[in-house]
Amino acid sequence: MRARTSYIYAPEIGRIHGAPMIVNAELYVRDMPGQLVGSLDPISLVDGNILGVVHNRDKIVNHRICINITFEVEDRDQLCRLKDIWQSKDIVISSLNSVHQTYTMDYLLIGKFDSTFIEHLIGEASKTIQMDASDVRYTSKNDRNSTRTAMISVKAHSTEDIEKLDSFLSTRCGDAGITYVRGL
Repeated sequence: MRARTSYIYAPEIGRIHGAPMIVNAELYVRDMPGQLVGSLDPISLVDGNILGVVHNRDKIVNHRICINITFEVEDRDQLCRLKDIWQSKDIVISSLNSVHQTYTMDYLLIGKFDSTFIEHLIGEASKTIQMDASDVRYTSKNDRNSTRTAMISVKAHSTEDIEKLDSFLSTRCGDAGITYVRGL
């Protein structure tokens, strides 16, 4: 099963591994015809590529409508030029965040373990790969001798990280006698 691709917002705007910068902007434009197009055109003027647009007509502040745009630019210079164009067009930039692609994979563990084992496993895994997020859920049993299930969802930076995590979990679960299922 292939890892699911998603995007995660990062606080610093910058390039990831030489790829184009993916940026998410929340803008407020005047509530008048043509303002949506007027906010999108500058992206093409700086040779950017629009990935997604949400025109949120329900979110109005000071007679301005919220527009959420995700787009690619090659570098910070393009982004600075774009910001200047938006400001000259009286477009309010509420937020500007970088976005980077993540790969999500789910794992099911079945066996005799306790919450400490899972926490330690995730801690060791995070030293092996760069995880953006992990979510762990497991059945509640009070003792280590009871059979439990755990669902672990991980977001990683690359498919290579997912492969490293697969290898790590396979080895650790095999050593502990826990059944490991990848990619639910």
